[in-house]
Amino acid sequence: MRANRVFHLIVSREGREPAFMADRGRIDRIEVVSVDDGEVVLYWNLPAKQAAKLLKALRADLVGLESEDFIARWDGADSADDWPF
Repeated sequence: MRANRVFHLIVSREGREPAFMADRGRIDRIEVVSVDDGEVVLYWNLPAKQAAKLLKALRADLVGLESEDFIARWDGADSADDWPF
């Protein structure tokens, strides 16, 4: 089953402005939550600009990958050095 049917993406921003206008100290939170049980599967606290890049990649993978492939790709990607893009 496609990842976007199994997981839900939740983004919390500390400010209202877009990432390119954000203060350097702004931290955004990204969560990937299982639809079945509501448990958080993946979680990141990142500066706004990094969060915007990660969010774009996560959205593309949610649409394009199966759920098992999505988790295999993103599990353990804790820092920008580990991201698969």
